[in-house]
Amino acid sequence: MSITASMARRGVRVITMDYPPVNALPVAGWRGVADEMRAATADPDTRVVVLRAEGRGFNAGVDIKEMQATDGFAALVGANRGCFEAFKAIYECAVPVISAVNGFCLGGGVGLVGNSDVIVASDDAYFGVPEVDRGALGAATHLGRLVPQHMLRGMYYTSRTVTAQQLHTLGTVHSVVPRAELDEAALALADEIAAKDPRVIRAAKEALNGIDPIDVNRSYRFEQGFTFELNLLGVADEHRDEFVATGSNLTT
Repeated sequence: MSITASMARRGVRVITMDYPPVNALPVAGWRGVADEMRAATADPDTRVVVLRAEGRGFNAGVDIKEMQATDGFAALVGANRGCFEAFKAIYECAVPVISAVNGFCLGGGVGLVGNSDVIVASDDAYFGVPEVDRGALGAATHLGRLVPQHMLRGMYYTSRTVTAQQLHTLGTVHSVVPRAELDEAALALADEIAAKDPRVIRAAKEALNGIDPIDVNRSYRFEQGFTFELNLLGVADEHRDEFVATGSNLTT
């Protein structure tokens, strides 16, 4: 189980999440993503980052089993801080970040791709934020970067998902390809960006962040405050215990 990084091609850094069976990241995993994104910023030879995953799906959010197996609130606070750091590091990465999404992209996964610059997805990919069903809140900030406002609200309240093809129609997923072609499609797009003057691309990333209409860091942090309230009230624990007890094909 790991977060790894390698230079796949000239200027293209690939960061891979590999936490079987479903890439539900523990605290260390979220921090690992943040660390690798910051390393990409610090490396002058990195021109583009591709964020991808091994296994059945891109990301199933936080590791709820880790949270429920840890006494006190250390794992909860760790997960919240880890998610915040990972999302922030992607958004503030000095070079464009391309998310290559396979299969499911849920909860914290939406936070990762919502703060990415470009999304390439396989034809079996789908996206959603099931936080309400887990007694928590979060990632509405990032889902709001993928879908229109009223669609966001309907998805958030019901925990329904949206397909990659639907997001492609909305213009928020750059392209949808067969799963076997996902990595190559993401790398081809990365190559196109990496061929540009890196000084201009880094300036472009900073400029686009500077004109963003929403401060994603403050917006997400505001959401997290309600998650802490629900935990203090015991509501979130009830839902997480039920999730662990009943099992799920997306549990670790």
